[in-house]
Amino acid sequence: MNASRYADGYARPSLAADIALFTVINGELHLLLIERGESPFKGHWALPGGFVQEYEPIADCARRELGEETGFKAALLEQFGIFDQKGRDPRGWYISVAFMAMTSEKDATIKAGTDAADTRWFPVSHLPDRLAFDHSEIIERALEELGERAGRFDQAIMDPLFAMLPEHFTLSQLQEAFDAIHAGRSKEDKQESDKRNFRKRVLALPGLQAIPGATQRGKHRPAQLYKYNTDRSSG
Repeated sequence: MNASRYADGYARPSLAADIALFTVINGELHLLLIERGESPFKGHWALPGGFVQEYEPIADCARRELGEETGFKAALLEQFGIFDQKGRDPRGWYISVAFMAMTSEKDATIKAGTDAADTRWFPVSHLPDRLAFDHSEIIERALEELGERAGRFDQAIMDPLFAMLPEHFTLSQLQEAFDAIHAGRSKEDKQESDKRNFRKRVLALPGLQAIPGATQRGKHRPAQLYKYNTDRSSG
């Protein structure tokens, strides 16, 4: 067992952070996985993550491990679950705090590092059959959380959603990212949200601004470009 005992007699588990990093590629939600280069589960695909160092804030650990294993620096990490079932790690008593993060496709360049043999984006509709540890459960929880947020269409989905977009974007790009999140793994059942209703709701969001005179060539006519202020102000 990895758990140690201190002077007070209480056992101490090891603490880890795991990260579910998403992006939208060709209109479909993708998840970043690493191929483990070390035991246990050597050769299996897994979420990026690792152990918390002494007195290290857990969110800092998540950022560090994501950078070390994939080369990616996440600007926004959100904690969404704690996983502590007995037997989740064959090495002993390990508790994982799970985080999710989003990135735009243009920033989705990754590289394997440290103990990762490979790093790859997978469509969430076609993830590997066998994942390391309890990472299938963690991924399902992350997708459920995203789906619930998208269903409520509240501010909790907006910051992750805009993190998937380039700095300047069209409303069609925004809707495509939203629909991909809402669909989750259900690629075959993916339905485009009502265009008029969607645009009415997003245009009422604080922080969303049209860029005067800025357009992008579309299928039929130039499309207005927008930006999103992370401080959610309207000015």
